Amino acid sequence: MSLLMFLENGIWLGLAAMGFAVLFNVPRRALGIIFLIAALGGLAKLAMVQQGIVGALAAFVGASLIGLLSVLAAHKRKAPPMIFAIPAVIPMIPGFFAYQAMVGMMELMIQKDPLLYSKIFFETVNNGLSALFVMLALSTGVAIPMLLSRKQTVKRLQPDDDLEVEME
Repeated sequence: MSLLMFLENGIWLGLAAMGFAVLFNVPRRALGIIFLIAALGGLAKLAMVQQGIVGALAAFVGASLIGLLSVLAAHKRKAPPMIFAIPAVIPMIPGFFAYQAMVGMMELMIQKDPLLYSKIFFETVNNGLSALFVMLALSTGVAIPMLLSRKQTVKRLQPDDDLEVEME
């Protein structure tokens, strides 16, 4: 794949993430950062897939990058990291594998030939498991950076003097 096509994929990933962010009513000031985070995370996954790395591992690395960048953006913009992470990771969801698994299940219901049935069955299971493992990798990859930085983030918070409750 040429560099121009690679960068074009990044643009489409960023635009898709911005579209989901608009659907989720994310503040406008966060849209540019969401675009950048989604493009970088998606391109990291795409680069790893092109190098022959398994899709679930590539998705985990891309989602981890999205999670890490979301935590950094959350500190800079003083917003929850989920505002940046969720719309950015949605374009990486494996819709093709899930669709193929569903089509395979429908084909299994009408198939009479045992040899063709077994072939369709194994393809359906393969597609379904691929979708499942990529989804698990995406959710784990986004969650780990946020969980690791959560304790550090809480330590930095300063209680408001106005909200202190006096004990009598």
